[in-house]
Amino acid sequence: MPRFEDQVLHAVHGRHPLIYLHTPEEDRVVECLAPLVPRCFPGGSVTTWSCIRGFEPSADGVDARDPVAALLHMIDHPRHGFYVMKDLSSFMGDPRVVRALREAYFSFCRDYRSAIVIVSPVAVLPESLDKELCYIELDVASGDEVLARLLAIEKRFPGAALPAEVRAHAVLSLRGLTLMEVDHIMHRVFSTGAASGNVLEDILTEKGTIAKKAGFLEFIPLKVDINAVGGLENVKDWAAKRKELFTQEAIKTGLPIPKGILVMGVSGCGKSLLAKAIAGLWQVPLFRLNMSLIFSNLYGSPEAAFHRALRTIEAVAPVVLWIDEMESSLSTPKEAATPQSMVFSAFLTWLQEKPPLVFVAATANRIELLPAELLRKGRFDQVFFCDLPNEEERIQIINIHLAANDADPKDFNAKLLAYCTREWSGAEIEQAVIAARVESHQAGRAMTQNDIMRQTDSMVPLSKTMAEQVKEIRDWAFNRATPATAKR
Repeated sequence: MPRFEDQVLHAVHGRHPLIYLHTPEEDRVVECLAPLVPRCFPGGSVTTWSCIRGFEPSADGVDARDPVAALLHMIDHPRHGFYVMKDLSSFMGDPRVVRALREAYFSFCRDYRSAIVIVSPVAVLPESLDKELCYIELDVASGDEVLARLLAIEKRFPGAALPAEVRAHAVLSLRGLTLMEVDHIMHRVFSTGAASGNVLEDILTEKGTIAKKAGFLEFIPLKVDINAVGGLENVKDWAAKRKELFTQEAIKTGLPIPKGILVMGVSGCGKSLLAKAIAGLWQVPLFRLNMSLIFSNLYGSPEAAFHRALRTIEAVAPVVLWIDEMESSLSTPKEAATPQSMVFSAFLTWLQEKPPLVFVAATANRIELLPAELLRKGRFDQVFFCDLPNEEERIQIINIHLAANDADPKDFNAKLLAYCTREWSGAEIEQAVIAARVESHQAGRAMTQNDIMRQTDSMVPLSKTMAEQVKEIRDWAFNRATPATAKR
């Protein structure tokens, strides 16, 4: 998207008197417009209007809090420069306001020395003014703007200055937020003394709280360490090599930025865990997009809700967007022009055009149900296949879950347990260990090898109950997807 300054200059060079500026950052708009006045309207100024205060600077002897009266005053007594109208979108349903805007449009076109900038956090553009309004979106604050605001806040808290390296990471983490949101977050961080702890974690949590307002986005705390994932070395190595590429610095140097991965495979083999682990490794917030809520009509039409979800995710970048079991919501549309087909079409376009620091981690159990258009090269960086873990991976998984359940792996024969869990998924191994711990706790003693062995004897793995489906998944993945497990 062109820079805000360039968009405004293009609008003025095109002699557009009505500019609709979609942004919640009213103060930042005024700050950005002020230096443009000499280039757009020499000798002019920036005048603001609101339905509470009227004009500022005020128009002597005029009560201009009424929008129609304000617009008529602009027509009769125009000031050179920009008129920034802060609340006008709330009155767009009034035909008198629409008529007054049209009158201002024709008047300013005849003598182009002023432009009206309608600032609104929502896009409410009357169809009747479609030809007259020039629509502009204010892009997110640049890294320099965020840094300047962060330094200004630090000065208000003596002794709270961040180390240079932490500050650089904080600026990157704060990108995508409005400057007012940066103010709120960093004031709370410095006021509560959180700056002495993990500043970045605190910032990511706050960004999660902001995005949760959308309802259909769930913030996932970064609690999964990449080392807590047993096996799947190919995916872990892939993510580790690209950690330094998922940064603003990599964008500036022209390096290829990771776009996303699609992880398919047998249920319970770590697909969702990988999404959490990648976000934790890269230290960026993770959000799960709830497609069921998108299609529920609770948040308007599915197309509008999906569009809002994508815009919200873009606003909090850098970010990992997790779409779980993609085939359940984005499988091949049976009919054209349905909500599902339109959401699918919008998703394909967005995947191609999305901002660089939005990484998509998608998972699927039945990838054969997904449309071919979604799987073509360029949509995702890589398609990985998670199979049932091999012996070495099962040993890793067993040791991880023993440690997680307060047991010392050295007290267990992990190789024997791995043999007893042949063709088991990681999730099934985890449940066997948990069930063994529960039984040993009820017996009032520590968990033993025999406790786990009893569980493995009584449990039937998915590879047996759904043998045909597991075979189908494996057959599809053969020569079509990159194995998540490293070959030995």
